[in-house]
Amino acid sequence: QASMEGYRVVTLEDAAEEADIFVTATGNYHVITHDHMARMKHQAIVCNIGHFDNEIDVASLKQYEWENIKPQVDHIIFPDGKRIILLAEGRLVNLGCATGHPSFVMSNSFTNQVLAQIELWNNGEQYENQVYVLPKHLDEKVARLHLDRIGAHLTDLTQEQADYIGVQVDGPYKPEHYRY
Repeated sequence: QASMEGYRVVTLEDAAEEADIFVTATGNYHVITHDHMARMKHQAIVCNIGHFDNEIDVASLKQYEWENIKPQVDHIIFPDGKRIILLAEGRLVNLGCATGHPSFVMSNSFTNQVLAQIELWNNGEQYENQVYVLPKHLDEKVARLHLDRIGAHLTDLTQEQADYIGVQVDGPYKPEHYRY
C-alpha cells in the first residue's frame, strides 16, 4: 500500500546506514535489532511508537556507555565512538518524551468511550460479549462534535447528493468496513 501511494519501501537492513530517524510502529518484537543499530549513522535517532518497550532491542545496548542528554533522551555510545540517540529508553515516545496526548486527542478518545458506553446501556441486548468497532454513525458523531474546535465546517448534503452516493443526509458517510 505504501509503495502504491508513492513511498519508497525498503527493509531496515537496507535503510540502517542511510536514514537519520527510525520510528517503530509495528507492535512486534525486536523490529530494530542490535545489528541494525550498530550499522546506523552517527547521531541517528531511534524511537518507538508501536508497542511497549520491546520493539527496539534496548537490552542489547546496556553493554555500552549511556549518556543522558536530557530527560528521556540518551546517547548510546558504541565502542568506536559512534553515538545513536535513543528516545524514552525505547518506550512509547509520545508518552515518554511529551506530556502525553494533547487534550484535543483525549477529548476525541473519551467522547468515543462515552458514546460507546451509552450505546451499550441503551442497546446492550443487541451485542454479544465480544470486542466491537465503534459503529460508524457514532464515530462520525464524535468527529462532528469536535469540528468547531479546529475551525472546520462541513457542507450539508442535499437529498439528491445523499441518494446518489447511497448514504443518509446526516450520515454515516462511510460504510462500516471503512477504516479512517
